[in-house]
This record gives sequence, structure tokens and C-alpha cells, in this order.
Amino acid sequence: MKVEHQMIQGVPVVLYGEESEKGYLFVHGQGGNKEEAAAFAEIAVPLGFQVAGIDLPGYGERKETLSEFVPWTVVPELKAVVSSLKEHWSEISLRANSIGAYFSMLAFADEKLDKALFVSPIVDMERLICDMMGWAGVTEDMLHRQGEISTNFGQTLSWHYLCWVREHPLSVWNQPTSILYAERDNLTTTETVQAFANAHAASLTICEQGEHWFHTPRQLASLRAWEMSAV
Repeated sequence: MKVEHQMIQGVPVVLYGEESEKGYLFVHGQGGNKEEAAAFAEIAVPLGFQVAGIDLPGYGERKETLSEFVPWTVVPELKAVVSSLKEHWSEISLRANSIGAYFSMLAFADEKLDKALFVSPIVDMERLICDMMGWAGVTEDMLHRQGEISTNFGQTLSWHYLCWVREHPLSVWNQPTSILYAERDNLTTTETVQAFANAHAASLTICEQGEHWFHTPRQLASLRAWEMSAV
């Protein structure tokens, strides 16, 4: 399989497959990188797609970047990348993980996507932040006064982030969407993802005994089977 590295709008990109008029943009989640797209490309490229994986701020080749892994930074980048990809692809689809799906929905609500494939998507960021505040024993008043509060589970709670999320709700998403959700996802409840799927006419597949991060052989086999059927 042809693999090419390049920069698009200042973002490191790895392209899998020969030039094509149709392609998938692969958007990783927290802790990921552009090379995660390789496994998906093994499925999509033989079907005639080109796949573009990108490094979001703070990950992959951008670990030393000063840009933050926050929506007001990531969303404009995603828009710029897709604008460039549209010069080569007449048919654009999306494959995104976790918070990458959240960022993508903010960025591409007005785009015309052929498909959107989400794995463990964050579909209600406000609820997730409030849940994390509950886990950490942090009230809104505490967060408002302190601005940022570190937690013992590795996340930093931010009043600015919470306010931004509330000011930019995910109210519109009309893209043809398929979701793979893990039965044991600890970030998004089944009720939350089901409500999103119902509201946006998305196809929902639940992986039994799956976790938010698909990593065991059984989970990865389920992921691959789902991708093969959804592409």
C-alpha cells in the first residue's frame, strides 16, 4: 500500500493508498496519532478509497506544539484540512474516534459527507464534563472560582472549556452516520449515545464487553468486522 507523508495547512498528514476521487479523513482521539489510520486503511484502500490520518495538537509529530487540544483550536484546523482535501477528493467520508468525533461534528456540520463512522464518540461533552466534575467532587462554583482543577484521573477540568461547550452546542448533525459503541464505555452512557443516534438517525452497533478504548484482541476483531461492514 502506498504511504505518503505531507503537511496540509501546517498539519502533519499521512496518506494511505493511491490517488482517488474518494477518501476518508481519519481523526484520532486523546492519546492517538495519525498512524492509527493504517489499520482502517487496510480495509478502505482496497475498496478504492484514499485515507488521510492527521496529528492533532499535542500528539504524534506535534507533541511539542504550543497549540492546545481544545475545540477552539482543533475545529479550525479540521476545517482547513478538509478544505484542502476537497481539492483532490470529490467524495469525502469521515472516520473518527472518541473526542475526535466530537471535534469533527463541530467542524463538519455544514459539510456534505458521504459517510461518518464513529467509534466510542463523545456525543454530549457538557454531560461528560459535569460527570467528571462529579467524580472529582468539584462543583461549578469551585471550578468558576479556580478556573482550572486537576483531577486524580488525569484530566484537568476547565471553567473556560465548560463555558465554551455550552456556548457551542452540537445542535446540527445531518450526516449519514454509523456508530460503534462499547457496552462498558465509562465516558458515555448507553442512554446518551442512544438518544444521539435516535435524534440524528444514526446507525448504532453495541460491542458487548467492549470498552471506550478498543484494545483487546476480541474488541479489535469486533472493530474490524464493524468497519468492514460500514465502509
